[in-house]
Amino acid sequence: MKRTTGLTAILLYLASVLSYLAGAAEAPYFPPPESRGGWRKLEAPEEIRRLAGMDPAKLDQLREWLLKSDRRDFAAVVIRRGYLVLELERGRSAKTDTKNVKSCAKAICATVLAIASAESRRGRTPRKMTFDDPAFDYIPWAHPLGDPRKARITVRQLLNHTSGLAPESTGAQNRGPWEYVLGHSGDPKTAKLAFDPGTDLGYSTHGLYHAALVCENVTGKPYDAFAVEKLFRPLGIEKWWFEVFRGDAKHGDHPSHTLGLPAREMARIAYCMLRGGCWNDRQVIPPWFVEETAGPTHAITGPKSFGREARSFSHGWELPGLLGGERGKGIPRDSRFKPGSGGQLIAFVPSLDLVIARHTGSSGDWPYEDYLRRACEAVVDSP
Repeated sequence: MKRTTGLTAILLYLASVLSYLAGAAEAPYFPPPESRGGWRKLEAPEEIRRLAGMDPAKLDQLREWLLKSDRRDFAAVVIRRGYLVLELERGRSAKTDTKNVKSCAKAICATVLAIASAESRRGRTPRKMTFDDPAFDYIPWAHPLGDPRKARITVRQLLNHTSGLAPESTGAQNRGPWEYVLGHSGDPKTAKLAFDPGTDLGYSTHGLYHAALVCENVTGKPYDAFAVEKLFRPLGIEKWWFEVFRGDAKHGDHPSHTLGLPAREMARIAYCMLRGGCWNDRQVIPPWFVEETAGPTHAITGPKSFGREARSFSHGWELPGLLGGERGKGIPRDSRFKPGSGGQLIAFVPSLDLVIARHTGSSGDWPYEDYLRRACEAVVDSP
């Protein structure tokens, strides 16, 4: 065997190192858990512009806008190309504060249901389930049905607010116990549907309560346990809590979809969606779900709940770029977000490699689209 010279060996070594570094630079980045360092963070303006492709001056303007947008305590993050370029905290920790994320939990629940469906199709759960299946086939606790039309509700209709189950416009309370949620307490608001399934759209927290029970029956595990095992732990999420509704002897105690997460942990879920459902070398969220959330998952049109365009509602996630008018102005069409009462927000924009999150734990209105729009405007180049 021919022996290489010292210079040749050095050159070969340097070439291998450069090749490795080039490959590493191209490899997708995924943050380790917060206990092991968490998100990589940029603070120097020149690095923010060069590595993350963000305008430091516009991020400063976004920072001031966030501080003035309301008086609630909050934690907010902006992440571009996997770099944390803005982290702002006022009375809330972006790493540890786990107050209620409100309706952001709906997008998370729909994501967990997609994982349950994918697992079921591989024969890894006691039952198989698709989003087109009748939802109440997987909710034995709801029988007998107080309204025969409930038998026609599909799983996807639970997620996109077209089920007719106790829309918030009816005044139904978003609370347990399960006999109330499932229409067995004598209250017509939950016993009867507000409209025939699939014929209208009414924002329904109760629809997602039911979805959590579908997950439990399909997987054989309580919703919280399945969500932690199949979504939270693979993404390195370390801090959370889930709400549990009580029930009588017939209905039992079960977790609902309601939960609490810190802003940095919320961002992990959006970042996984941004990466096509992948995390490191694992497909955590099924790619078909990521693709389907890019458009409306129903045929309803026109202004509906909260004055929002019906076409902006997908599987749990919403489509701010389809809102039209001033609300959707300047927001890329491929954006997905989920606002929650009180200024909670989780969002991602694939075309900009951008993730944002905000957490308050409070209730009330807030200019959700403005936050996303201003973050998009701070991008100075595309991925």
